[in-house]
Amino acid sequence: MAVIHKRPKRKVSGGRYISFRKKRIFEMGSLPTLTKLKEKKSKIVRTKGGNTKYRLLGENMVNVYDPKTKKSSKVKIKNILENPANRHFVRRGIMTKGTVIDTERGKARITNSPGQENVINAVLI
Repeated sequence: MAVIHKRPKRKVSGGRYISFRKKRIFEMGSLPTLTKLKEKKSKIVRTKGGNTKYRLLGENMVNVYDPKTKKSSKVKIKNILENPANRHFVRRGIMTKGTVIDTERGKARITNSPGQENVINAVLI
């Protein structure tokens, strides 16, 4: 499915814009990457100019930072507790930035966008 970020077909008044060109590659978008709680799986995506991005499709490990001891460690994710982005994401096992997860070291909040950075970082709360 093609996602295009361009001017809409309709004006605010409801009238129609006349199309002056076809789709362009710089208007291209993509569907969101919904990172799930399962074994590590990532996908390489080719972008404009031949560059690459990584999409994290599944992960069960997290880099947890403890602000009290100022140390970081890699631990296993037990469960997803809450997700402020969408309440149904908890049921579906989807992790986004801001998601509260249960780890072996305690509760933690995800501080990065896992679907864009190919890794999950979190801070203990």
